[in-house]
Amino acid sequence: MIDFHTHILPNIDDGSRSIDETFNLIKEAESAGFEGIILTSHYIEEYYETDTPEREVWLKAICENLKNKNINIDLYLGNEIYLTENLIKLLENAKASTINNTSYVLFELPLNEEPLNLYDVIYQMLQNKLVPILAHPERYSYVQKEPEMVYDLIQKGVLIQSNYGSILGQYGEKAQIILRKLLENNLVHFLGTDVHRQGTIYSKIPQCLKEIREIIGEEKLEELTTINPKLVLSNKRIDIRDPQVIELTLKEKILMKFKK
Repeated sequence: MIDFHTHILPNIDDGSRSIDETFNLIKEAESAGFEGIILTSHYIEEYYETDTPEREVWLKAICENLKNKNINIDLYLGNEIYLTENLIKLLENAKASTINNTSYVLFELPLNEEPLNLYDVIYQMLQNKLVPILAHPERYSYVQKEPEMVYDLIQKGVLIQSNYGSILGQYGEKAQIILRKLLENNLVHFLGTDVHRQGTIYSKIPQCLKEIREIIGEEKLEELTTINPKLVLSNKRIDIRDPQVIELTLKEKILMKFKK
């Protein structure tokens, strides 16, 4: 398995706070069954702005240390880029990174307010032959209210990454319900822990896998955890399954509208 979304590099964002915590997280990932980790530190303009060369130095040092410790897990550089009209410039100027220097870009949105320029920035990425991957849509309040938005984004060329912990209610009941709906309707292409702290999600991965497997089956689970991530890392095309429009039950619609 490849962990597609993590905050493991030390002192870069709100993730790992020390090199010791970084190595502890990597050991936890290995114990959970991951053979690779994509290091997707936040890049948020005027807030988290550690550039690609500096993060590459960290990556090289950590990889050498892992080799000396005989820890067999592969690390890959990326970013979780907060949506901005400057996204292409950030990539061109080596401020932010695509995933493993491929055409695939992981980006995130505000949690509670849909950005007006979302589709413009997606168009810019596609025009520059980049493949946009949206991080954890199940967590966004406006997606929870109108989950058909995910179907629309996929139709426009966006791929979807969801968080393992969402299936256990880590981000609340709304996110849990939406992730289940996304999985049922072929609207997820990658899974990631979005890990920030040790002792949090990695110990729960077996339970997450069990829950997700019951929804989509073993074959599809392997696609989301291993096959699709490896295609991204090799900069190869992903043939997605036909997405379906989400239909919420009346009870689910009421919950999404009124539950905090």
